[in-house]
Amino acid sequence: MSIAENISRVQERIVAAARRAARDPDEITLMGVTKTFPVGRIREAYAAGLRVFGENRVQEFAGKTDALRDLRDTEWHLIGHLQTNKAGKAAELFDAVDSVDSVRMAEKLNASAESAGKTLSVLIEINVGCEKAKSGVAPNSDEQGSGELEKILRGAPRWGNLRIHGLMTVPPYTEDPEGSRAYFRQLRQIRDSIAARDLPQVSMVVLSMGMSHDFEVAIEEGATCVRVGTAIFGERAKT
Repeated sequence: MSIAENISRVQERIVAAARRAARDPDEITLMGVTKTFPVGRIREAYAAGLRVFGENRVQEFAGKTDALRDLRDTEWHLIGHLQTNKAGKAAELFDAVDSVDSVRMAEKLNASAESAGKTLSVLIEINVGCEKAKSGVAPNSDEQGSGELEKILRGAPRWGNLRIHGLMTVPPYTEDPEGSRAYFRQLRQIRDSIAARDLPQVSMVVLSMGMSHDFEVAIEEGATCVRVGTAIFGERAKT
């Protein structure tokens, strides 16, 4: 199937999952994850109507930007782990960074965005499975401020060039998509508890969770953005 046909099929599945959960499908953003895929395939997805894209590595995306500069009304999100020494380049290239996992990273991005004369949208990445191999802050937070998540939430008013819009997660992988459900539900509960506090300069409108194999379960559990690569672009070449 073509990329356009794949996008259409994914959108049909999004609509069906939203209806099962009595949700409005228009509340859900489809992000095409384009890491390792060439510019030509990204342009095919754009021609098919996709406008929100996610890349995992700053340097890889830097090599694509010139060839994509003419695409209008796009949003480019960094969804992979960001090293602090690449914060400046990330702030320059991306519209949003969906993987903030420390106060230090937030401060670096804010300073870099200020230097670039722009405002960055950011999501806080939560490591819901507490996996040592994955980035993200621990899911437990307390209002006394001892956890990294709480420190980021309290730091938000200091960062005038960042806008915290919600949370992101990558749960532990399971072959059965149902294995992700408890983690997606946990992230939604964390989001709800933060939103209820009505913190200054913190919005919780975005819940980015779910990928090609489990995005329907994520939608049923409240996802507002699903990050889909393989189901749109096909299998990635083995490196």
